[in-house]
Amino acid sequence: MATTTGPTPWRLAGVWWLALTAVAIAVFALLPYVAQPLDDLAADGSELAANYADRPAWLRLCLYAHMTGGGLALLLSPIQLSARIRSRAPRLHRWTGRAALAAIGIGAASGLVLAPHNLAGPVGVAGFGLLAVLWLTFAALGLRAIRRGAVTAHRRWALRAFALTYAAVTLRLWLVALVPLTGDFLTAYRVVPFLAWVPNLVVVELLLRDRRAAHLPR
Repeated sequence: MATTTGPTPWRLAGVWWLALTAVAIAVFALLPYVAQPLDDLAADGSELAANYADRPAWLRLCLYAHMTGGGLALLLSPIQLSARIRSRAPRLHRWTGRAALAAIGIGAASGLVLAPHNLAGPVGVAGFGLLAVLWLTFAALGLRAIRRGAVTAHRRWALRAFALTYAAVTLRLWLVALVPLTGDFLTAYRVVPFLAWVPNLVVVELLLRDRRAAHLPR
């Protein structure tokens, strides 16, 4: 009996969606902060920029470190998760893996520092703080697994880390949906500290119940 070994059209479409949205957010979400100072963005109505425009220099530096680390990790994720690149260009996979791990370290550490100063209040401290801790933990466990030669465990931790990296995308998608429903940005933002990443992680855990998920994405 013939069997199909390639990814299904739905799975392929999902992989392309993840890759394209990851790259789009990594590039376009950072552009305003590269092109303009925080003061100018705040004057243009950016609540996030306004929250940090008058903060001490070290905290503003943490904001840029978080955006840069998270953006780089997001940009490298499609390369890291590609089975074709893993098999055909293992050296590229290793080097981008090291860069992604460093980016996650920077993004998670600075995110943990930023959590107590976020716009969402106590729920933001808990949601974004836990996100930072788990993000760094999953990446570290993935590194530990591959150093021990546990390839399947490495891939599983990498998928979990990606679920949290992708929170940068889902946070913005939730805001697009919630701002019109709640009527203002701040109300919507108070909803997303857990919503941005917990569903992502739940989906990955459900996928990992299937052993074939260890080989995703293709």
